[in-house]
Amino acid sequence: MVMPQNEFNSAQPFPSCTWTPEGIARFLVHLGPEMDARGVDVFLGTLERADDALVTRVLTDPAAAAWVRGVGAQWAGRGAVPHVHHDHPDLPIYQTEQECGDGLNDWRLARHAWALMRHFFSHGASAYMYWNMALLEGGVSRWGWAQNSLVVVDPETGTHRFTHEFHVLRHVSGFVARGARVIPTLSYTGHTDQLAFRNPDGTTVIVAQNPLAEPMTMTFLVDGAAFEAELPADSLSTFVVDAG
Repeated sequence: MVMPQNEFNSAQPFPSCTWTPEGIARFLVHLGPEMDARGVDVFLGTLERADDALVTRVLTDPAAAAWVRGVGAQWAGRGAVPHVHHDHPDLPIYQTEQECGDGLNDWRLARHAWALMRHFFSHGASAYMYWNMALLEGGVSRWGWAQNSLVVVDPETGTHRFTHEFHVLRHVSGFVARGARVIPTLSYTGHTDQLAFRNPDGTTVIVAQNPLAEPMTMTFLVDGAAFEAELPADSLSTFVVDAG
């Protein structure tokens, strides 16, 4: 899959190109057939603004829309995702770049990563991608931006460590199988810090956050069967419930 331009509404300090939606639509008419001949899908994006009109204005051109197989969104584009999904429910949506952080790799931004993941999956996204797999301590980019990563490497000692965000990602990706589907959740107590997935084998995966500074006891009801669990203070917990 390819996208015409990363963050097409922003002039960046690295190589970039800004486009109007109408300009992208004109380009897709040429890009689409070339990619189709190679068996490559074209996604619209990456969208980095909370403005779903940047997507709608492209899709109103039928010649361009015929080649769009999905939408990629990141950063402030998260604000447009609920509207894009509502207006185009059959169009796949990918979250294409985890927000990069500040190089501290602390629990504060790991919590933010979880909130982003929950937002995207709750509003139609079917893929979630981290930006940096591994960086040196501090993770300073070539344009001077310290960033987070899943792994921090020390080349002098030949060692590495996994960050909080690695474990946040593992809470989901370690148990949600390829082909799983997000399923809705309902809380009678108003607790909404959870995601649920149904795996192809029928198992249900529940990831729940306890944002409080003390343990929280929760009762989960899945397919008519209930179980109780204590969520540690300020934590994420993952539960896998067998089918039936």
